[in-house]
Amino acid sequence: MDLRSLAASPTSIRSDPNIPYYVVTAVLIMGYGSVLTLLAEFRSRFGFSESELGVITAAGFLAGFVAQIALAPLADRGRTAQMIPVGVALAAVSMFGMVWATELWAFVLARVLFGFSAGAVSPAMRRLIIVRDPEQVGQNLGRLTAVEISGFVLGPASAAVMVELGGLRLPFIALGVANAAMLVWIIRLDLRTAANGGTKHKTWPLLKMPRIQAALLAGVAFYLTIAYFETTWAVLLDDLGAQTWLVGTSLSVFTLPMIVLAPTGGRLTQKLGHSAIVSKSITAAAVCTALYGWIDLLWPVLLISLVHAVADAFTLPANQVAIATASPPEQLAAGQGLFSGIGTLVSGIVAYVAGVLYENNGPKILYTTAAAAMLVLLAVSLILDRAESRSRQHLLSE
Repeated sequence: MDLRSLAASPTSIRSDPNIPYYVVTAVLIMGYGSVLTLLAEFRSRFGFSESELGVITAAGFLAGFVAQIALAPLADRGRTAQMIPVGVALAAVSMFGMVWATELWAFVLARVLFGFSAGAVSPAMRRLIIVRDPEQVGQNLGRLTAVEISGFVLGPASAAVMVELGGLRLPFIALGVANAAMLVWIIRLDLRTAANGGTKHKTWPLLKMPRIQAALLAGVAFYLTIAYFETTWAVLLDDLGAQTWLVGTSLSVFTLPMIVLAPTGGRLTQKLGHSAIVSKSITAAAVCTALYGWIDLLWPVLLISLVHAVADAFTLPANQVAIATASPPEQLAAGQGLFSGIGTLVSGIVAYVAGVLYENNGPKILYTTAAAAMLVLLAVSLILDRAESRSRQHLLSE
């Protein structure tokens, strides 16, 4: 796919225009990480079971799936300038909702709103990043991934500190105010992207493309990690004797290698290809996942998570670059939305299952099952990608 043709618009900026958009993304994503740190606190304060924590987590994922599939095509039609501010506004409402929530339904509703927020902003922001510098799509998507992870780092760390200083509600008050302030700022930014001529394209036919299928399967393997981390990581560390501050610190440290290495992962994917990267990174992540269930010592588990973090730093940008280069030029946002949406849907289902498995069967069954599923998905992805590569080589030789 030739992305350069999409850069020919009045809003193209040859100097790096992305830093303001990175800031918006980081603040929004902080809402995800903050909840991770506090799940064990929710269990203690409100008496939620692990299964109910899974419901809270799954609700946000499922809402994100619906939003990304439904809204991503709007970004391809030039609606990024509307989608991003509306998404940030929903994030602010969601955070304030978490301040007042006391019942399960209220927490679920707040997470649903946040899911719609992320589902509106993410594909619109990715299209904006891709079309404004198409020659550096791998590096820039890697940087955007690093920025998202930075928000994920700041969320747990700041939430853990604020809980100690001001109680369970303070992190959500701060995030609500931050998103409200961000909304005032972003309405002054140039968020426009060129439309694809106003033509409506359906998202689902993208599923017929083998390269997209391969990237989606590898993406699902990655999102399994997100799902069980969202639901059980804080609970696992709590059961191993960690205090809340250490849970938040562990999540922050886990993401530091991803911040540093994600741009490299994007560049290497452009150079070496998708399969060359994910064949190694997902295998390493699956081994780490299995070990979480069989090692019942806190510090070894934390050390293993660092290896896992390095692997994930290559997996996520590799999948995003693969989707960007495989998608038709008029469906860049739709392709990114499909990738994130399917991953989010799977994560929502797996988040609930993870909570149930952890509660009823313990960490050994949960993490071993997750690791096995990751390896199966990787194997099918590699088979599809290699079959498509052989098909392309055959056509070129004729």
